[in-house]
Amino acid sequence: MLRKRERPGVEITEITGDAGRLPRQTEKNTAGVAIAAFLRHIGSDQGVAVTLHKKMPLGSGLGSSAASAVAGVFAINQLMGNPLSPADLLPFAMEGERLACGSAHADNVAPSLLGGFVVIRSYQPLDIIRIPTPDRLYCTLVHPQIEVNTKDARHILKKEISLQKTITQMGNVAGLIAGLMQADYALIGRSLVDVIVEPVRAILIPGFGEVKVAALGAGALGCSISGSGPSMFALSSDADTAAGVGAAMQARFAHLRIESEVYVSGINRVGPVVME
Repeated sequence: MLRKRERPGVEITEITGDAGRLPRQTEKNTAGVAIAAFLRHIGSDQGVAVTLHKKMPLGSGLGSSAASAVAGVFAINQLMGNPLSPADLLPFAMEGERLACGSAHADNVAPSLLGGFVVIRSYQPLDIIRIPTPDRLYCTLVHPQIEVNTKDARHILKKEISLQKTITQMGNVAGLIAGLMQADYALIGRSLVDVIVEPVRAILIPGFGEVKVAALGAGALGCSISGSGPSMFALSSDADTAAGVGAAMQARFAHLRIESEVYVSGINRVGPVVME
């Protein structure tokens, strides 16, 4: 929640749901940094008080830092009378990601802000393309009660990739985009294969292979790692299957004595909204 105040500057007055782990200093908080960048851009010295309630686990691979940055820039844009379009807010949300992981990337903030699936074609200049979402596509997210540090997950990635794997990955990415645009669920399933990042980061998630097999066995189109992990996601072509996939994945984690949380949802196509 944001509210105007007379004194200039951005002040984070309260954060809940984070067990005291997030910084209250504006310059060290992803929401605070994003809001401040927005205000500088529009040339405003408007004072803002920020209350942040975190409902996403930290270090989960679900884009918690991006969620805060996007919520911040969306809210301040609303508070200031919507001078910018959602797409124009991206650079400020990306500054939150720069603070969180050292790189001003749009992997999480672009879909969070614009909704649905996106392709980041270029950063110089920033070129984001929205991809249509099939009507019957559902996502299952399973968050095991372990933590993977995003920076650590980045450091273990290989610096060089073979030509063969690059060609395979490019084909899968192209197939996934085509599957989404054509609502071809079988093509989405065939293309949801990561030969570059998943094999490396999977070692950070106990039982990853078993859980993935359980998801596919329950009818998922595909299953992989959400962000840097440890959360895993699966896509399904209907809500009942997505729920069954979640139960199967959670049961497999339970067999490994790892507690987990399951979330099942359709795909948000509109991005953030103002709650009454």
